[in-house]
Amino acid sequence: MEYPKISIITVCYNAVNTIERCIRSVINQNYPNVEYIIIDGGSTDGTVDIISKFYEHIAISVSEKDQGIYDALNKGLKLSSGEIVGALNADDFLSNENILTVVYETFSIHHPYIVYGDLDYLDGTGKIIRKWRSGKYKKGSFNFGWMPPHPTFYCKRELFENLGNYSLAYGSAADYELMTRFIHKHKLAVHYIPVVMVKMMTGGVSNSSMGNRLKALAYDFKAMYKNRIIFPPMALLLKPLRKIKQFF
Repeated sequence: MEYPKISIITVCYNAVNTIERCIRSVINQNYPNVEYIIIDGGSTDGTVDIISKFYEHIAISVSEKDQGIYDALNKGLKLSSGEIVGALNADDFLSNENILTVVYETFSIHHPYIVYGDLDYLDGTGKIIRKWRSGKYKKGSFNFGWMPPHPTFYCKRELFENLGNYSLAYGSAADYELMTRFIHKHKLAVHYIPVVMVKMMTGGVSNSSMGNRLKALAYDFKAMYKNRIIFPPMALLLKPLRKIKQFF
């Protein structure tokens, strides 16, 4: 049986404390046809040395300066060749060895363009402190602040070819803009996987300071207008409010 290739792109920069766990979670998958691509931003802390330990399991590895996470993801997309594509940042890891098999089976059975699932946030001790349970997408959900967790987002590579990559014009909201564009604006078929697919460390660029939070809100607002959200001010208000239940 021929299995479609799944490309996983990991973007990293000075991630010496987390990159090995991320890599192992990918290379230990039981799915037989994975193309693993790592785009490093020119790390100086030993990250590249750790990556080199897994050379035989990595299809492509690049280490050079870039313009940030989404520029690096676009580099990875350009280098990738899988029929299905997903992204896993260095602070994240796949929750078990069956995740990519479940992704493949979902595409094979339900024939969507996009799949997504659930995500747990961990603190520094590994304790779960937030549970992002996406739920099934319903038409118009983005109008009410809904979005899937990007680390669980897998799509057919043809979408990038036909609808574009991550736009750097949206800063830290480039992933939100792309998912809104694919799912909401272009109304592509999606399927929800009710499984915790990824575990993610808390933090992130958009949450690192009040200034960055305000910038993130502005980028969200811009993405909403661009992709035909009906009433962006309401969606902008509801988007963070939806996160409250993740703590319970």
